[in-house]
Amino acid sequence: MSSNHHAPIAVVAIGGNSLITDNQHPDVPHQWEAVRQTARHIADMVEAGWTMAITHGNGPQVGFILRRNELAAHEVHPTPLDLIVADTQGSIGFMLQQTLNNEFFQRNIDRQCITLVTQVEVDPNDPAFAHPTKPIGGFMDEAQARNFACQGWQVIEDAGRGWRRVVASPEPIAIIEEKAIAQAVRMGWIVVAVGGGGIPVVRNAKGELRSVYAVIDKDRASSLLASRIDADLLLISTGVEKVALNYGKPNQVFLDQMTIAEAEQYMAEGHFAPGSMLPKIEACIRFLQNSRKPNARALITNPENIGRALRGETGTHIMR
Repeated sequence: MSSNHHAPIAVVAIGGNSLITDNQHPDVPHQWEAVRQTARHIADMVEAGWTMAITHGNGPQVGFILRRNELAAHEVHPTPLDLIVADTQGSIGFMLQQTLNNEFFQRNIDRQCITLVTQVEVDPNDPAFAHPTKPIGGFMDEAQARNFACQGWQVIEDAGRGWRRVVASPEPIAIIEEKAIAQAVRMGWIVVAVGGGGIPVVRNAKGELRSVYAVIDKDRASSLLASRIDADLLLISTGVEKVALNYGKPNQVFLDQMTIAEAEQYMAEGHFAPGSMLPKIEACIRFLQNSRKPNARALITNPENIGRALRGETGTHIMR
């Protein structure tokens, strides 16, 4: 495989919606088709000279596994959350590996995609552990919720739609496999890493790693990875072509570009929804603040417009 030490490095963060494009058809054959489409856009980037790490969400897939656990509880032991994240890193990574390697083969590109199961360190004293906010699994009635509470889960009522389990979402502070990811990317491998935000771990009194009950925001983990491996670009691929102010309202305005200062001002004005666009904007700002590359930039667009956005024709570009 040809190594290219001078190729620009990107971290490409693909949302869970890049895998399940249609909520009516979340089944595996439809996931394959969605991944194939995403792989074509990523292969275009590689063909244009980029090397990269790819990160991905896993929310819907984790939900399916939790549901399987519930349905099978009378037959088999439940899967703990850390193993569920590891499972989804493996399965989604495998789908990306196969589809991307097929694209490279068809196009005669001398590259290969690999997946690294990734652990991400968090602080055991992170205040998030006292206030779990991240909903996980499906909705349920109060009786089921009480039952889960007895098993040690925290449960909340969600906007009249029923009860849900919640887990902490602590800040990622280190990527355990960072050096291996950085070396592989520099050697020209396309690396799938920190899937689903990474498997959350802490160090115990002996300095050994241990899993904790939490989920890590995938945008925060992608931002941390991008600054740590000296990426030139953090590309967050999501459901919209451009970021908007007054999203969905008659006075909606699409943004072609913004500086960190402008992004912070829009955030303060409440333009970005907490569950969707806000963490992406925060991730871009944090990457630019922590990057050692003077010309680092961030880009938010949807998968089908990645090529056009990289040429400056669309997307929302964020720079210092």
